[in-house]
Amino acid sequence: MSFQLRCPQCGPRSVYEFRFGGEVRQRPLPDAAQEEWYRYVHTKKNQAGEQMEWWFHRSGCRQWLQAVRNTISNEVKRTWFPDEDNE
Repeated sequence: MSFQLRCPQCGPRSVYEFRFGGEVRQRPLPDAAQEEWYRYVHTKKNQAGEQMEWWFHRSGCRQWLQAVRNTISNEVKRTWFPDEDNE
């Protein structure tokens, strides 16, 4: 299923211009236990409904952005660059 993401710099584009970077999650501290790093790298929520995600605009401005997307309908609620206020 195809859908559109709105790049904050380039505007609405096909999802095929982007690369999915995974769920936005809290990164463990550098000295965290190996098990915690394993869960961070290999365990995904993959929840049904709204999820915060990383996307890379590989065919456009080549910037990383974050998006809130409904994983059931693929409706993108909002997008922003990570250094911007996302409220």
